[in-house]
Amino acid sequence: MKTIRTLLFLSSLLLAFTSCNDNDDVIDEFGQEITITDDVDCCSADEARQVYEFIKKQKEVTYLTQDIADKYRLRVFTPTGSFHTGYNDIYIVVTKIVSANYVKDIEVKSFTPLMSMASGMVHSTPYSGSIDNFNNGILAVRKGWVSFVMNSSDKGTWDLEFDLRVLNTNEHISVPIVVDALPEGQKWISQFKVGEQAYHISLVNPTDWKVGSNAVSAYVTEVSSDKKVPYSPTSKKFTVDITPTMPDMGYHSAPEGESLKPNADGQYTGVVNFTMTGLWRLHLTVRDEEGNIVAGGDDTDHGFSSLSLEVTL
Repeated sequence: MKTIRTLLFLSSLLLAFTSCNDNDDVIDEFGQEITITDDVDCCSADEARQVYEFIKKQKEVTYLTQDIADKYRLRVFTPTGSFHTGYNDIYIVVTKIVSANYVKDIEVKSFTPLMSMASGMVHSTPYSGSIDNFNNGILAVRKGWVSFVMNSSDKGTWDLEFDLRVLNTNEHISVPIVVDALPEGQKWISQFKVGEQAYHISLVNPTDWKVGSNAVSAYVTEVSSDKKVPYSPTSKKFTVDITPTMPDMGYHSAPEGESLKPNADGQYTGVVNFTMTGLWRLHLTVRDEEGNIVAGGDDTDHGFSSLSLEVTL
């Protein structure tokens, strides 16, 4: 039944987006006639088309879909339609149930993923610091990211909480979520300490990497003093040297790339080179603003830093 409703919904949107006249009627997912530009709270036909074209490239986390006050429908998307350890982009949209059109005036606050461990400990995980507008042309989508430090298992389970405002309606969302483990040979998040302060480094979507030169993006987040508070990007400025090796091929390395360095928006960018397909371990050496090694230099893994991430091409 949910599949049929989804197809009807997409069909209604396509009808809306092909309307040339502002007064053309369209059919929503419930078979009701609506006029997409009648409601100032929702997107115009052009705005809705932009949202639709963007969001159709993502996949819906269907178990998070829920109705709010019998008027709105909350929908959450990720690139895979699920969550996994390491970095995940998250997109949130809200539609009006009566029209299926996207609501622009929404706000997401206090976004908090929490893991309840079997031991009784509760902790959060790195995230973007906010779930907010990210593109002036896609006004009804809110974007953020979360990087899960571990997967769901008998050792612990995840819940997601946030406050949602849709126009003048406020709702607190609290739902259990499932975080899958990445396949063997993929490790996109790692922790290091500088003194007593713990940090995480998270690779951003290393799914399209190839043999040759690859742009690398990452975030460095600072573990909160209250571990139940999500870990936001740190204001500290580090440089992270990357040495790629192949553990299955005698730890041979690759041509030198460019170290990860922070941009103005807090994202770290660099370049890494690969000479062949297979499992690559990215050994990390973290330096402070003065160039001193502050993490990844004391312990070694076959002569390289044991602070590492992994990708498989």
